[in-house]
Amino acid sequence: MARVPLARALDAPRLHYLRQLAALFLHTKRFHALNGAVLDDFWMLVIAMQASLPALPRGPKAFKGWTNVLVYPGEFNVRRSHYDAHSGVVSESDDTLIGEAWDRGPMVLSLADVKLDVEAPWDGFNVVIHEMAHKLDMLAAPANGVPPLLSGMNRREWIATMQAGFDRLVKQAERGRETAIDPYGAEAPEEYFAVTSELHFSRPALLRQAEPKVAALLDAFYGPSPAAA
Repeated sequence: MARVPLARALDAPRLHYLRQLAALFLHTKRFHALNGAVLDDFWMLVIAMQASLPALPRGPKAFKGWTNVLVYPGEFNVRRSHYDAHSGVVSESDDTLIGEAWDRGPMVLSLADVKLDVEAPWDGFNVVIHEMAHKLDMLAAPANGVPPLLSGMNRREWIATMQAGFDRLVKQAERGRETAIDPYGAEAPEEYFAVTSELHFSRPALLRQAEPKVAALLDAFYGPSPAAA
């Protein structure tokens, strides 16, 4: 705990619950080190703790629907197939990624980037939290940027607020402007949710300045950011 700033900054009750959720994560998930990744107990615990942070308001049900955590030493390549309905042509391409979450499948991570996030916890980036946001998004349906909300949260307000923020980011990115929010969030609404989730946990002041209504929604969804402690 002392070596993971995101955990260290929590108040005592949430820190206690984080320990419980991280233990459950370790008990129910299977870790697989691939391509020579050296994955010891410490780094499995770091991953478990950071994956448990977004789960704090929901508890164990946040981990439902999947089992495996695949860990590469660094970036990894994924082969994509795209079918063009107009031409009937199937094309393939390779994407280089640092993380990925499959619907009802594994969470895939670059260990090098997990380590970077521990070294620079307040820079606005966190690959484990990004992929865990996708997992929360996938609890009820394929990821679309609208995860199951907590009791008392208004779904229409969520959709309207997040869509407006996403649209603004898309326009800024299309015009080639420098953006406060990572332009990768303009790829799709589900990526916008994951990118802003990273900011909520590791650079909330920037998110509040750029998109105050989105920041307020994520405060309600995740609870107070440890960066604000």
